[in-house]
Amino acid sequence: MAGAPPIPLDALHAGDPAALTALFEAFADRIYRLALGVLRDPAEAEDIVQETLVSAITHLDRFEGRSSLGTWLYRVAYNASLDRLRRRREEPLPADEPEDEAGEAIPLPRSLVEWTVTPEQRLADSEMSAELDRVIGELPESLRVVFLLRDIEELSTQETAESLGLSEGAVKVRLHRARLALRERLSVYFSERAPQQGDVA
Repeated sequence: MAGAPPIPLDALHAGDPAALTALFEAFADRIYRLALGVLRDPAEAEDIVQETLVSAITHLDRFEGRSSLGTWLYRVAYNASLDRLRRRREEPLPADEPEDEAGEAIPLPRSLVEWTVTPEQRLADSEMSAELDRVIGELPESLRVVFLLRDIEELSTQETAESLGLSEGAVKVRLHRARLALRERLSVYFSERAPQQGDVA
């Protein structure tokens, strides 16, 4: 997992304050972004951060080490977020999708413009960042969380699959669809700001 420093499990088991601080610093923001991507509610996302990290500390014996600590924490946070959605009974849980080919031919919308850079590369621009946040929030939850973990948090396909309880094939399909949806929606944003023919420089 990109950017996550190793944290000694024995130190966490022992309740070492330095290890606990390192756990919080390494994963609190990441967990918050995932929970916010699912719940779209900052206050609830903050609750999920606390629940997840407390669970990690009090139930560390459940971590079997078959995946990374970060992947396990994402899984705990994602399940906790889904539980909150169930309690809301306002937003249906994402349905499982067929594992069709990740490289399947999906018709591109006519409004799609040619890009010289990807959406991720435009995050440095504040206005573009705000617009990207908006359109990411409009994605279906099943696509949104995959995009956040793969392209924002930079997890591998395997880590994303383990975090969300999906197959790697399903992750690839959902990521492909999320990227296409973002390009379609952002193409309108770029088209509206592109110089019109005949404009004076």
